This record gives sequence, C-alpha cells and structure tokens, in this order.
Amino acid sequence: MTTEQQLPKGWKKTTLGEICEIFDSKRVPLNREQREQRINNKKTDELFPYYGATGEVGKIDDYIFDGEFVLLGEDAAPFFEPNKDVAYCVKGKFWVNNHAHILSSSVLENLYICHYLNQFNFSGYVSGTTRLKLSQGSMKRIPIIYPTSKETQQAIVNKIESLFDEIDEGIGRLKTVAQQIQQYRQSLLKNAFNGELTKEWRTKHADTLPSENELLAQIQTAREQHHAQQLADWQTAVSQWEQNGKEGKKPSKPKALTQAVKFEENFADLPSGWIWGKLSDLGELARGKSKHRPRNDKKLFGGKYPFIQTGEVRAANRIIKKYEQTYSEFGLEQSKLWQKGTLCITIAANIAETAFLGFDACFPDSIVGFSASKAVLPEYIELFIKSARTKIESYAPATAQKNINLNTLENLIVPYCSLAEQTEIVAILESKLTACDQLAAELAKQLKQAEQLKQAVLKAAFSGSLLDK
Repeated sequence: MTTEQQLPKGWKKTTLGEICEIFDSKRVPLNREQREQRINNKKTDELFPYYGATGEVGKIDDYIFDGEFVLLGEDAAPFFEPNKDVAYCVKGKFWVNNHAHILSSSVLENLYICHYLNQFNFSGYVSGTTRLKLSQGSMKRIPIIYPTSKETQQAIVNKIESLFDEIDEGIGRLKTVAQQIQQYRQSLLKNAFNGELTKEWRTKHADTLPSENELLAQIQTAREQHHAQQLADWQTAVSQWEQNGKEGKKPSKPKALTQAVKFEENFADLPSGWIWGKLSDLGELARGKSKHRPRNDKKLFGGKYPFIQTGEVRAANRIIKKYEQTYSEFGLEQSKLWQKGTLCITIAANIAETAFLGFDACFPDSIVGFSASKAVLPEYIELFIKSARTKIESYAPATAQKNINLNTLENLIVPYCSLAEQTEIVAILESKLTACDQLAAELAKQLKQAEQLKQAVLKAAFSGSLLDK
C-alpha cells in the first residue's frame, strides 16, 4: 500500500476501526436445519437473503439489516487468492451469519471500501492454517487510504466498475469460446463412434473393408490366440509351482473361452461393416489388487514398484508419466504389477477416467486394467470410453461415492470396425483433440490474465493513479 509520505494530494490514511461502524454484534447464525424449518411452506416474496463469508448461502423468513453494507469474510474466505473477492456489498433487507463482518461508513463510499479490501494483502492480519480467520480486532487494525472528497471516491468507484464491466465482458467471451471447444470435442467423439467421422474414408476404401461376419471372426480368432497364450502361461506357472514343492496357492486356470457375440438389437444404427460387441470380447479386463489391510500400512510402501491411484489417472493427459507412491516387495506380494501400456479405467470416485501406464505399476481395485486383443487398437477403446463416459457414469448407483463394478465394463457395448478404420479414427481424433487441448490451454491462460487485470485496476485505484489514466 502507498505509504503516508506518498499519499496523493487530498488523501488520508486511517484504519477500518476508526472510519467504519461495525455491526457484528447484531449477527445471528442459524444452521441449515433451522433455516429450512423457518422457510418451509413460505412464498418466495416472503423470504430474504441469508449471507455468509463469501456471498448468499440461502434464504430466511426474516431480516436483521436493512440498508447498504459491506460484508467482509471472517473465516473460510479466500484471503490469499488474489482473483477471488473477500468482501462484497449488499443492499436491502437481509440476514447475516457469524462468518462475515458487517461494516458501513458515513465517510467512505461502501463500494470504495469493498474494492479496497479486495486488493488488500491480509498477511499479518489473519490467523490459522487450514481455516484462516480474520478476527474483529485484526480487522479494525487494517489500514486504509482514501481521498477525502466524496466526489473523488465516487469517481474512483465508477472507473473501477466501468473497467470491471469491460473485463467481465471479455471474460464472458473467452468462457463462451471455451464452452464451444468442449462441445466440439464431444461432437468429434460422438461422430467418431457412429461412423460419421470416417464416412468419406469408408467410401474410398469400400472394396477392402471386411464384412460384419469377417469382423466377428477376427475378434474370435484374436480371443482364441490370447486364450491359448493364457493356457500356456498357466501350464508354465503350474510347473514352476510344482518344482517349488507346491509352496503357496496353485496358479488359477484361465476361464473357459466363450464365443464372441454380435449384438443386433436395441442399439443405435451403425454403418455397414460395423458391429456392436462387448468390451470383454475385445481384450482382458481385471481389477487392480491391494489385498492387505489396513491399506495405509507402512510395510506396503517405500520400494521400487510404482503405485498409482485414481487421482493420477485423472490428472494424466492420456499417459501416466509420474507417481507419488511406490510399493515395497511386501506391497507387491499382495498386489499385481501391470505392464507399461495397460489402459487404466477408474471405477470408483472418478468414474471412467482413462490413461495408459507409462511404466510398469501396481494399482488398487478402484482401477480396472484393460489389455487389448490384437483385434482392436487400445487407443480406439480409450477414446471410445471418453466418448461414453457420461453414459458409463449413469450406471453407478446413487450413493455418496459413486462406483461401478467390473461387470459393468465387461458388458459395455462398443461399436467395432476394421483395424484400418480404427487407425484412421484414432489418427483424426488425436490430431483434432490435440488442437482443441492447445486452444483450451491458450484460453485458460488468457482467462487468468484477464482476472489479473482486475487486481491491476485496483492497485492503480488505491495508489491514486487510476483517474489519471
């Protein structure tokens, strides 16, 4: 803040406690249940705003205050987040809980106070770590500078509001473009898996594309080859187990192979040469393992085996390249090491988030690993799940923490086409979605810069230079 020696001509310096009247003693907190009891069966025009630390948090059937006031967060306010407001002005009849200080001044414009507080550095004035608190005593000590002329105060407020309107208009346009990009992404994914995206490509390659029956045969052949390899691996494991004196549990024999099925009813139309099939017919699905309890046992961690969880799948940009925890040898014994390239699909907390392992890793049963057969590109499946995420989420029971089971994914119906067309779809999507990502990142950067412009306006306002610009 401007020092006293640098105060612009006609400005003064004081504290909030000296220049504002504080009405905190009139606050009456009510919990949600109390409010709901009071507003039950009341008409909308019988209700009044009920304010908290950062804004309106509900309605109530009465009011404590009537007029114009500044509300300043007492706790749970974003004191150290420059682009978020800690103070706001309210007018009319309303109620306030005990999470906001209530101020007014006969010397200063209330909007002047509000804007000043929204650029103020609260270091040294708030206490606490996880939940910051601005006590009334600390609030009263907050220094504030102001022009003594009410006309100048109003001119500053008017200029701030005018510039904020322009900034908000620009932010609105950026957000609209961001929404349009998201809609375009969804449209791309939808058209990719209903055949529209590669319609022209199919026309050019019609003579070389397999029939629906040939596609089904390809799926079955790939499944049979995979099952044969599973049996061979199992027989090797059993031999090793016998050589080791049958120590531990005998390796489990792979399940008998079933016939791949083409679904023809109750699904959307597909282009000629495409079929509907179950995800389990296109590869192997299995839940991650973390058998030991408690899950946070220190013996599990600190080794050389990467251990990833749903958060890392969600944060990855298609490929998981980093991890926060590792399993020890003990941790590995009660889990499973999945190969690099495995497609991870979350089934708890964040449903149907996907990413490929960028390294061998373990993961818990809140993640399903998918290993694609030779009949399908893993990237094709990954992109399809992105397109179907909302639908997959809808299969989750309405509980506090949504989740789906392995069976949901195994029976997920997938539109299937030739490997050549899958390759074309993946190539087009990766190119166009990458362009979308780059544009979205640039928009996010511009949005951040636009938000920061507001702080620049406020800094200029309270250094006395805004009206000169």
